[in-house]
Amino acid sequence: MQILFITSTRIGDAVLSTGLLDHLLRTHPGARITIACGPVAEGVFACMPGRERTIALTKRRWSLHWLELWWQVAFRRWDLVVDLRGSAIAWLLWTRRRAVMRGGRRAGHRLQHIAETLSVTPAPRPVVWFSAEDAARAKSLLPDGPLLILGPTANWHVKMWPAERFVALADRLTRVLGPLPKARIAILGGPGEQERRMAAPVLEALPDAVDLVGKLSLPEVAAVLARTDLYVGNDSGLMHIAAATGVPTLGLFGPTPSDEYAPVGARAQAVLADGPLAITPMVRLEVETVVQAAEQLLAPVPA
Repeated sequence: MQILFITSTRIGDAVLSTGLLDHLLRTHPGARITIACGPVAEGVFACMPGRERTIALTKRRWSLHWLELWWQVAFRRWDLVVDLRGSAIAWLLWTRRRAVMRGGRRAGHRLQHIAETLSVTPAPRPVVWFSAEDAARAKSLLPDGPLLILGPTANWHVKMWPAERFVALADRLTRVLGPLPKARIAILGGPGEQERRMAAPVLEALPDAVDLVGKLSLPEVAAVLARTDLYVGNDSGLMHIAAATGVPTLGLFGPTPSDEYAPVGARAQAVLADGPLAITPMVRLEVETVVQAAEQLLAPVPA
């Protein structure tokens, strides 16, 4: 079976789409899947089983990137085309079946919107894929032991919790009587100078933390996150990767819609700033609120 799967340009949305991909892989063993996504999200699928090819779409003027994609996929007969971008391209291809996600904002979590494209209920949770080599590198960077990973960056500055609060949180969580006593701390962020500038105040205030900002591929990021005892970070692609690994994950939200983009995982939770949803500044999120959420998330599950 040959499947064309058109997904997001952004890492977070791409991660959320992995649950539907995992569903396709389980229901169609042996399927060969071509992924079309944005360049920054390409690594999300690098280790995916059944992946035949990834087409990285760079946005161009007058939507010419869609013409480029059409030229690369039009001369092949597909069994299924899944288009999570809501474009017209699925209707211009030879395929036995097409599923196009409805565009526009609507109520409910993005994960549910994605699952509805193929009428899958309940919505399958996101997954991560990484190799044994990625896991080995993660272990070399972060040996066994209690580990707290912080994600202080975001793709929009208003989504960022103040750096000094990340620092205060790290102290509260790792002190002797904290929920992660004497845990090692690592700082994650994406590539590029902007991400490093955003992470710099936290790195400077925590000189003993492991600096992983911009130093890992996305599969390596997933492998590193799979080793942590707790991830705390802003609403970002890293938050979604952490949640997809199944590790305890706290996503910090203020002026972005947690009802649509809260982290989804076995042990994932959104922590909200005090105020109206989707308009409250991050400064309204207190350290104590995040500490309490971490204590609850890390509390032993009653037998």
